[in-house]
Amino acid sequence: MDLNLLTVASTSTAIAERATTATQLAEGFYKKIEAEDGDVHAYLTLAKERALAQAARIDALAVKGDPLPPLAGVPVAVKDVMVTRGVRSTAGSKILGNYIPPYDATAVARLEEAGAVILGKTNCDEFAMGSSNENSAYGPVRNPRDKSCVPGGSSGGSAACVAAGTAVAALGSDTGGSIRQPAAFCGVVGLMPTYGRVSRYGLIAFASSLDHIGPLTKTVKDSALILRVIAGRDPLDSTSAEVPVPNYLEQIEKPVQGLRIGIPKEYFAEGLDPEVRAAVETAIARLEEAGCKAVPISLPHTRYAVPTYYLVATAEASSNLARFDGVRYAYRSKAARSLSQMYRNSRDEGFGAEVKRRIMLGTYALSAGYYDAYYLKAQKVRTLLTRDFENAFQSVDAIVTPTTPTPAFKLGEKADDPLAMYLADIYTVTADLVGIPGISVPCGRSKSGLPIGVQILGRHFDEATILRLGHAVEHSLA
Repeated sequence: MDLNLLTVASTSTAIAERATTATQLAEGFYKKIEAEDGDVHAYLTLAKERALAQAARIDALAVKGDPLPPLAGVPVAVKDVMVTRGVRSTAGSKILGNYIPPYDATAVARLEEAGAVILGKTNCDEFAMGSSNENSAYGPVRNPRDKSCVPGGSSGGSAACVAAGTAVAALGSDTGGSIRQPAAFCGVVGLMPTYGRVSRYGLIAFASSLDHIGPLTKTVKDSALILRVIAGRDPLDSTSAEVPVPNYLEQIEKPVQGLRIGIPKEYFAEGLDPEVRAAVETAIARLEEAGCKAVPISLPHTRYAVPTYYLVATAEASSNLARFDGVRYAYRSKAARSLSQMYRNSRDEGFGAEVKRRIMLGTYALSAGYYDAYYLKAQKVRTLLTRDFENAFQSVDAIVTPTTPTPAFKLGEKADDPLAMYLADIYTVTADLVGIPGISVPCGRSKSGLPIGVQILGRHFDEATILRLGHAVEHSLA
């Protein structure tokens, strides 16, 4: 069995039909990780004991002939910003280098309840702050499609392991594009659900009003299968929504004929790589051939999205990361001789440069005399961005844009230019600010062979429509 070709759907079918066992698959993936992940560095921690115990439970059900859960035996990786009981969870940071959580994130627990086998934890930008996966305290991830390039961030490890075939699927988190951008760079499918659709309980917080959990997969169908499992109200997360979860698998097979897709002029302006533009326009043309109607639209406040995001996100990060003080858990400096010095040294030694930069930006934006000028103004612009999308969705069913302005860039290319790095998220941050769902689907390759992704955005809690359109793109370009 070729592990590179396995999908969520084909894996569960193979186990149900006894073509293989969950244990054989898990052991096969660990051999593949050992042989191939050294160059990619997608994994930080493996959970072999836990994975094989779960695989044995699935095999016992199969032997008895009992009904199998929907993700029975599917090998899945989890971004290291989600806590896992008894398995090291670092958030890509030195400050959590030895943290062993006593509980599971809700999304992880739901995956296991559905039969998934958790292989391990994937590398990521520290506390999910980055667009290249070069900010990890444990070294960068390399793009499996071209190891001289970044895989995108911050869910670079999750995207890379799916692209490399060292996991069938993975969970990532998206605060400003951290699922969709690496999906585009690595040539996989990345789905960010509506804010509130998937519980954030157990997600190590970056920016609480922006953080989302979602799947990275090889196909749109696989994303639909995983979302169905992890979505739904969770009493442990007050921001999770009491909204029914549809059967996405039934929805994606419906024809797209008659759907109106908005094409925002602001996303096709200066700065968009010509090869990316051509690939996305081809995807739009295929949707039109399938019966969709392309409608020109405007999202006029888009130009303010990046500065708005980097005020809101850093302010929330400043607040959330205050808990890492060296007192209760995590890293504590051994050089301190007083309490205040222990605070300073622990944070200085434990946090990386990008995390420090964002904490300082956020603290400044929230400080006395600057709150109204920066943070409050950013929240007002966030409202204007929300109105832009509400107005657009009165006339269209979904919005189609590039996921990224360029294909994957070289490792180190933007490491010394934070502003250039931040602009890599220019097409993705708006959806996080507004809270709508978005998906990135592969739609072509550059002349040098690097993947290109098309982004589809939908109304709140209308993941079904963007999955349906993504499925149509996927099949029209196959």
